[in-house]
Amino acid sequence: MMELMEALEKLVESNNEEQAGNGDKQAEDDVHVSAVCDFLSSTVLPESYRHNSLEEVRLLAIADNFQRQYRLLCPERKPLLICHINECGVQKFVSTTLRPTMTSHPELLNWEGCASFVADFLCLNPLEPPVELPRFLFSATSVLRSQTATCFEYAAVLCSMLLGANYDAYCVSGYASKEMCVLDQRLQECPLLDALSKNAASDLPTESDPTLRFQREPKSRFLTQQAKKKQEEEEAKAKQQEDVPQPPVDSLRGLRVHCWVLVLAGCRSVQENFFIDPLTGRSYSTTYEHFLGIESVWNNLNYYVNMQDCKDCCAEMVYDLHDIKSWEPVLFGVISKRQLSINLLKRKEMKMMGMTWEEEEEEDTRVFEMPRSWVTPINISKQDLETRWPGGRKLTRYKKVELEKFAPDLRMDGLVTRLSIYKDLDCTELVTVKEWYQGRNDHLREREVNKVTGITTERFTPGRHFHLLFHRFTSTQADDVEHEMEFSGAREDGLVRRVDTPEEMTENFMGREDFLYYRHVIYDSNIQLPEESIKAEPEERPLLRRIEVKYHLEKHRFVPCMRTFIKPRLANNQQHWAEDFRADMVSGFHVDPAQKPLHTLALYDLLSDLVKAEKDVALQIKSSKKEVRDIMACREQEETDILLHFSPWTATGAAKAHSLREEMERVAAEEQRWLQEKENDFLAPFLSRLCDIEIVSADDAQRLYGDSLMNFKKCMVTQAQLIQERHDQATNALQKIQEHYQENQQDMSHQEEKEYQAYCAQHIFQIHIAQKRLSMHKRSAAQRYRALDQRLKQDPRLAPYLLN
Repeated sequence: MMELMEALEKLVESNNEEQAGNGDKQAEDDVHVSAVCDFLSSTVLPESYRHNSLEEVRLLAIADNFQRQYRLLCPERKPLLICHINECGVQKFVSTTLRPTMTSHPELLNWEGCASFVADFLCLNPLEPPVELPRFLFSATSVLRSQTATCFEYAAVLCSMLLGANYDAYCVSGYASKEMCVLDQRLQECPLLDALSKNAASDLPTESDPTLRFQREPKSRFLTQQAKKKQEEEEAKAKQQEDVPQPPVDSLRGLRVHCWVLVLAGCRSVQENFFIDPLTGRSYSTTYEHFLGIESVWNNLNYYVNMQDCKDCCAEMVYDLHDIKSWEPVLFGVISKRQLSINLLKRKEMKMMGMTWEEEEEEDTRVFEMPRSWVTPINISKQDLETRWPGGRKLTRYKKVELEKFAPDLRMDGLVTRLSIYKDLDCTELVTVKEWYQGRNDHLREREVNKVTGITTERFTPGRHFHLLFHRFTSTQADDVEHEMEFSGAREDGLVRRVDTPEEMTENFMGREDFLYYRHVIYDSNIQLPEESIKAEPEERPLLRRIEVKYHLEKHRFVPCMRTFIKPRLANNQQHWAEDFRADMVSGFHVDPAQKPLHTLALYDLLSDLVKAEKDVALQIKSSKKEVRDIMACREQEETDILLHFSPWTATGAAKAHSLREEMERVAAEEQRWLQEKENDFLAPFLSRLCDIEIVSADDAQRLYGDSLMNFKKCMVTQAQLIQERHDQATNALQKIQEHYQENQQDMSHQEEKEYQAYCAQHIFQIHIAQKRLSMHKRSAAQRYRALDQRLKQDPRLAPYLLN
């Protein structure tokens, strides 16, 4: 270890001499040396990290020769990142830092999953100075352990995972804009907002959607299209008038060093080349304007230097790495990733056809191939995938948006994502907060709070109380709350939607046997109720009742028949209003003028049925209002007592299940130990009579002392009486059998005499044993009594009071 540290210090000193006067570079070296020392002190790394093999030494010599020729032929260009120093202070070739590793996690089998994981799992360590290449480049194993990395280490980890997933991926060393280099996304649109807008557009009801039947009023398609067109024009005009902020002019534009990943077409059904920014995990076209130039690219097989002009950034570049005029390789004749894939397919095809693969004749001078990677295989655990972000939390700022992500089971309320939308770019005026939850006992999935309008929207997964799926409520005042609810189809009453306001309530039903699908309730706002009555019983607000009957359309008719009934004043007393009912209290319209009108009795019977149905509806309305209050009360209670359901199939859930099992076993062991202690405690039955068993007074001690001795005396007497009873029972039985023998001795057979003798012997033995036990009990009772008395006087709970 000491030799390694001395070599490392010499290496740093030599590099400092070459770059004397560069204070920032010296500071960077000190930081990296400190990081190396910390890492070496806590980790035992393999031998490949600490020494170079013969092939690696030869490769470093080839790289050094290539670097000298490059500086001679291209003196105007910056040096290339061909070799670097690893965490052990050993110089390595950059291509050998890539270790293709295929993981067993399904979410990491495509480039989207790999890029998202790397962007989330690592924390950026910006290059300092930003215009120079890094001298240190740690392995993927060290980077994943520390969860901090430079852009080059980001790209190395991502490229290793993509190579393991059979992508034709390369690390790219070049130049990019300041926003990409420092991971500044404050002027970019949040990708989550785009996804939400697309989902909202896909959720719009179509003409075949059955929910359209809830729209009672007909609408003109032309007017709707015109209104939509006008709204789009206004939004476009407002967007044009809006001052789009521009980033400040960067004096180092085109000079900031950055590293990203290039994925070439040809493998894994990739049809077109594209870039991946490892810092964000997002893909871009190879003509994206924020990538300003490329110096070199490399994978685990070779290293290529860009010989093309980058005056138009990367827009006109060609990514044919076999073109020597465009890309200069360090190792000539080395097979490429694409050629390896082609050869593998050919071998599989020939094997299926029963043919053998014939290797091409080797050249006299064998091509020098890239040595194996010195990095150990990348190990990504299930816990890493679940925890994801450093510390389990990550905050990203976008244009007028702040996006927070949390690891599952990190927060007690189950929050996993929070999206805060602001009105200004400085993110000071909050407009909307959207939150996503997971694993809650109340099945809450999403919550959106509009800070301007005061509207709160909640979405639930199926399975909660009242079968509630959607709840939107507006609370501007304490007594003025509007509710909009949607329910699943599992309700017995078929309710699927309810809109409740202080003025009216609308309910929609589906699948009912009575074919009810719509109910609209209007409250009479002209009638003033006492304030106490409104506060006590809000569902007792009077209904604006009107009995109007509309019949189904008759055949070949366009207008339905209608009837309107005027209820008598004394509607609550059927006997009185039956006398007051008249035929002129019913008005209506019938399509067929030749149809005879109904008799007064028939109209009266119809009105009676309608009044009865009206009472039933009034009770249902009260029940609906009560259910709204019950739902709100239930939600308030659930928010105060949030519990999370964890899955034992996740690493976090398994750890919690294991800790819960250990806790249950510990509690069970403590209870068992407590029960055993109570069983051995002779004072336990008497202490249970006290109000507080932890505090024993002098009177309590004297009483416990006396009760214990008295109870012992009773036990001894009871035991002696039991022994005496058994003795008496055996004696009486022996006397009876002896009397029976004396009376019938002459008539007994030889066998009966033997049985008599055996019976007498048995009872005599029992009498003898009982006498002996009784005598022993009398002798030991006194000794046990004295021992109990001594034990009571020595008990720490009674001793302070008994000795005095």
